[in-house]
Formats: sequence, C-alpha cells, structure tokens
Amino acid sequence: MKVLITGGAGFIGSNLADRLLARGDHVHIIDNFATGRRDNVPDHPNLTLTEGTIADDATVAAAFDACEPDVVVHAAASYKDPDAWIEDADTNTKGTAVVVKHAKRHEVGRIVYFQTSLCYGLTPLEQPITLGHPVLPQGSSYSITKTAAELFIELSGLAFISFRHANAYGPRNLSGPLPTFYQRLTTGKKCFVMDTRRDFIYINDLVDIVVKAIDGRGERGAYHVSTGSDFSIKELFDAVVGALDIKLDEEVEVRPRGADDVFTILLDPSKTAADFDWKAEHPLKSGVASAIQYYRDFGIEETFTHLKQEQLEQQEASEVN
Repeated sequence: MKVLITGGAGFIGSNLADRLLARGDHVHIIDNFATGRRDNVPDHPNLTLTEGTIADDATVAAAFDACEPDVVVHAAASYKDPDAWIEDADTNTKGTAVVVKHAKRHEVGRIVYFQTSLCYGLTPLEQPITLGHPVLPQGSSYSITKTAAELFIELSGLAFISFRHANAYGPRNLSGPLPTFYQRLTTGKKCFVMDTRRDFIYINDLVDIVVKAIDGRGERGAYHVSTGSDFSIKELFDAVVGALDIKLDEEVEVRPRGADDVFTILLDPSKTAADFDWKAEHPLKSGVASAIQYYRDFGIEETFTHLKQEQLEQQEASEVN
C-alpha cells in the first residue's frame, strides 16, 4: 500500500511510518520540521521525504504526484504556541484544504485525520464525552483551526476517519506535561502540576487503530481513541519520578487550574471498540517508562506545552523565590 503521511517526522506520524515500513508499505512523508525531528525519519528504501509546509500548494502537489497514495494520514499540525493564530490557521486550516484538494485530485481511498479532544470545549457538557456531544472549539486557536480542518475534510465528500483522541504519549513525544517533567527533573528545576485530569493513550495503542483504519476498518466520520479512564497530572508526575528512580526533597506543588484549562477530558471509546475490535492495552506506568527511556537515549532539545505565557513565567519565578 502507498501511504502519504503529513507531519510524518512528528510524534504520531513517525511512529506510524515505522509500523507501515515494517510490514512492507511504501510511505511518503511531508514535514517542515517545525516540531518534527530529523532522527525520526529513517533511511529506508520504501520511504520518501518531501520537506516543506502543507500550506504550500506546489509542495503538496509534488508529493501527491510522486506518491500517488492509496491513503492519506493527515498528522501535520501547528500547536506549539497558543498565541500563534496565523500560523495555526495557515497550517491547520489552509494546509488541510490544500491536502484535501490534492487527495480529491488523486481520488484517494481514505483520509485519516487526528482531531483534538479540545473540540468539545473548555467545559464539556458530559463526562465521559460521547460522540453526540456538540462541537464547541472556541477555547483556543488550536481547537478552532483543527475543527475547521475536520469540517473541510467532511465537506470534501471523500471517505475519512477523524480520530478525536486522548492525550497521546510515549517515545518521541515532545509536547505536554510528560517531556516537560522529564526535562525539568533531569536539569534540577522545580516542577508544579495543575489540578487537572487527562486520559492518556500510549502511542502503540493509537498506531494500532490507525493501521486498522488504513486497512479499511470503520465507517466515515469521527471516532474516539482513548482508554476510557482519566488520571490526575499528579499521577503522571509520580510515574515520571518513578521511572527516573529519583527521590524528591519535597512534594510537588499542585496548583489550581486556570480559567482556560479543562478539569478533565474523558472520552467514551465504546463505538471505536465495537467498530474496530480494539481497546487500549498499555498501562500508564509502563508507557511512561518507555517514554523516559527514549528521552535518555535521544535527548530533548525543546519541549512544547499548552501553558499560557503567564503560567510559564510563574513557573520560572518560583525557581528563584
């Protein structure tokens, strides 16, 4: 099978590419390396790389013409700066429109998309969140632009699966609290945790279901990918401390969540389990240990977080007070 992966040098895209290459598929990656890493892209005879942004029509056209994909997995996204509205709109929304344009031109069999669970808003109306929950993405530039992208894909008329997924983590993950905790704990900096809860999905479990979608499982539309359970950020922090095998001089500070932070996002994966014959298998503790081992082996130069600038400044200030 020929699969084009946008954002294929990133966390989700590169792990998927490895899985597809291992089973003999041909993979074509588009990535501008804004958050992806070059060491995530292997030297492989069945892998082709196009370096550039999906917002550029000529770049995307050339990649599609070279690959002639059977399936497109759309993992590219702008997310590293909550105030970069123009970049988010350019990559997430315009870029998706460009990808859809060429997917239609090549009569691609299916698009697999990754949608943020923040599409349900900062104050979800139910827990766990079902697929019938209204889409309320107004809380951030990221969720607004990602949701617009999902709507463009639906409007295209192409066959598609949109995976609205829980917080993915594991080897190669550079965003969110886990790599931030690792980086700070291993460089002698203080940490704090927010009084929030999240559902964490291990990357291998996520890739398992994406491969099923590539192979034709599931019906047109949205699905939740989640464990169906949530954990406090404090529990995640404790798992990182345990994997590092260190002892702290004092208990980590737990801070109240900000007005723009959701207390919990717990997705109902029941339809996904039924249609894909799938469930998450990896427990949080072992998944965190695998991620920590990757950070030790390959290092982290930069991490990305959803925290607003004032929250980051508070964290830095707490180190000198």
